[in-house]
Amino acid sequence: MYNSFFKLKTSPFGTSPDPKFLYMMPHTREALACLEYGISARKGFTVLTGEVGTGKTTLLRRALSSFNGRRVSTAFVFNPRLDALDFLEFVLTDFGIVPANRTKSGMLLQLNRWLIERFRMEETCVVVVDEAQNLSWDLMEEIRLLTNLETSSEKLLQIVLSGQPELEEKLRHPSVRQLRQRVALWCRTQSLTESQTHAYVAERLRIAGADHPLFSLDALDLVHRYSRGIPRIINLLCEHSLIVAYVEQVEQVTAAIVEGVAVELELETQPFLISTAAMGGTSRGAEEGHGFMNSFGGETTGRRDR
Repeated sequence: MYNSFFKLKTSPFGTSPDPKFLYMMPHTREALACLEYGISARKGFTVLTGEVGTGKTTLLRRALSSFNGRRVSTAFVFNPRLDALDFLEFVLTDFGIVPANRTKSGMLLQLNRWLIERFRMEETCVVVVDEAQNLSWDLMEEIRLLTNLETSSEKLLQIVLSGQPELEEKLRHPSVRQLRQRVALWCRTQSLTESQTHAYVAERLRIAGADHPLFSLDALDLVHRYSRGIPRIINLLCEHSLIVAYVEQVEQVTAAIVEGVAVELELETQPFLISTAAMGGTSRGAEEGHGFMNSFGGETTGRRDR
């Protein structure tokens, strides 16, 4: 609706996780490198955590798209509220395998044979489980057992668990300590600082074709204040603000417009709840020394940007 008014080629603040709009900040690069390394090096289990709306799914799609042209097969489980049989059937189907029969043993044997065949063809097979904090305890154990599908030297299946900070808490539970011990890499997304919020908005507008700043500096300051640096809420605020600017036929979004949108969305009186970790705080997992860079003697992905 407003694209032609602002001379944009596409909508810059859509809600779909479009990898082309991924803005590379230091912690984003590190998390992306973590995911790509975990998959390509056949590390088995990789965990990606971050607050709601911090771009986990976009990051996952960007990581998987980086393997285009290489031999990688992916099963993307977007609904973790499944029982073991449904989960296995979903994974097989997403890999393009037609289940011969719907028994656990039958599907596991079929998956194992298919994985061995792909391994011989030097192909990497990845199962991504999104919203993994909602996995049942039983299904988490079933997923752990999938890592037993291996050769004498290599994991046949790479598994990425992606979820909110509650996933880290869940993985600390004694009942899943065997799974936790198998996690090779921990990656984390974070909320944005004020300067990163300014850069994030500017980059998305640039990609969409904007040839001049569409938000005043004061407006961007308010976007950060009301969104608390959560990219999804930044997109929501900016999208609504551009619509209001279009209706009022003004060429630049002002602080007053953002303020009005925030009031309409009740961001001041009913702010979105976010965890301490999402605001850049150090999580327990980081304190324990887990992380991509820690594998090389450096800092973890849970460090705070300064």
